[in-house]
Amino acid sequence: MKKILLLLSLYCFTSFNVIKQDVYICGTNGAKKYHLKEDCRGLNACKHTIVKKTLKEAKDLGLELCGWED
Repeated sequence: MKKILLLLSLYCFTSFNVIKQDVYICGTNGAKKYHLKEDCRGLNACKHTIVKKTLKEAKDLGLELCGWED
């Protein structure tokens, strides 16, 4: 019985952890894409500061994944 409770609690603990993934965008205004790697080819033309955001923040801004990383 103890093993079952331990396994159940372990399952519940691990299944509800949220993994925060960092992504990169060019500047803070006008960006349309997010990038998984800071050295992504799609960021080469960025004339602004490259900003680190969470994936959730980028999606909340309506950004889509860069075509080079698709």
